[in-house]
Amino acid sequence: MPSKSNLKTAVAAGALLLGFAACRHNENVINKIILSSPDRPRWIAPDVKQLPGDEQAKLIKYGRALVVNTSYYFGPKGVIAHKSNGLNCQNCHLSAGTKPFGNNFSLVAAGYPRFKERSGTTETIVKKVEDCFERSLDGQKIDSNSVEMKAFAAYLKWVGKNVKKRTKPIGSGIDEPFFLSRAADTVEGKRVYISKCQRCHGADGEGKLNSAGNAYVYPPVWGKHSYNIGASIYRLSKFAGYVKDNMPFGANYKKRQLTDAEAWDVAAFVNSRPRPFKNITGDWPKLATKPYDYPFGPYAEHLFSETQHKYGPFAPVKKYYEGLTKKK
Repeated sequence: MPSKSNLKTAVAAGALLLGFAACRHNENVINKIILSSPDRPRWIAPDVKQLPGDEQAKLIKYGRALVVNTSYYFGPKGVIAHKSNGLNCQNCHLSAGTKPFGNNFSLVAAGYPRFKERSGTTETIVKKVEDCFERSLDGQKIDSNSVEMKAFAAYLKWVGKNVKKRTKPIGSGIDEPFFLSRAADTVEGKRVYISKCQRCHGADGEGKLNSAGNAYVYPPVWGKHSYNIGASIYRLSKFAGYVKDNMPFGANYKKRQLTDAEAWDVAAFVNSRPRPFKNITGDWPKLATKPYDYPFGPYAEHLFSETQHKYGPFAPVKKYYEGLTKKK
């Protein structure tokens, strides 16, 4: 039998180990807790097959087609116009913007119009689509009065039609990975990219075109045909959260193939590579509202370097900026 002192030591050590385990965030346990939460409904996208055959339904279906095959309509060989770099909206908004934690459109209908700190203005769904064309698709705005813009808006509203205002169901948007105690590592990220991403996205991040050469089966993740520096996914938290729950191909939030560390590191590597420029000097007119991981200064403080804002460690930066928000 162990002595009382040894027993106390063992109990204390066990408690300490449990504490460490909790701090390390056992993802399986946390996922079960989150997904069984009675306070937050799980988002389920509406089924396009249940749409009626009326004119509004046709507009919604056209909007979906534009999301899935954007390049066919507006790419370098677009049948309507050349307005984008050849990416499809679906390359970033998976399954036509309906995949849980796949950068989906669940919150668009309930969230717009809304005041956005990035522009310092109240924005509409039309402005959201325009931003995607100018940033993620590194292109130009399409006609805001066109039937295509009306179709985009109709589809985005329909996808999120069951979400109530000021709510965020489980599965919405992109999930933020757990923070690392260190900065994201581009060297480690390159190793992750080579072993788990390169086979689809290419050795030089160039992606893979379809047989017709008018759209990407696997999108370029850097280089002249990728998203520019003004895209939201150029922020590390967005990219890391996106790949954690969706990459490599076949992964989802229930069956991940990357650890949080791998997600942060590969995000750091990919976003360190060259890509198109965009003039973003007008973004975030109020410095205190910049996201903690916004990679370009100036900032509302001089406590953290631009490098830390870009690569982390992010916990102290986010805590500081949350304090600024509370003081508003």
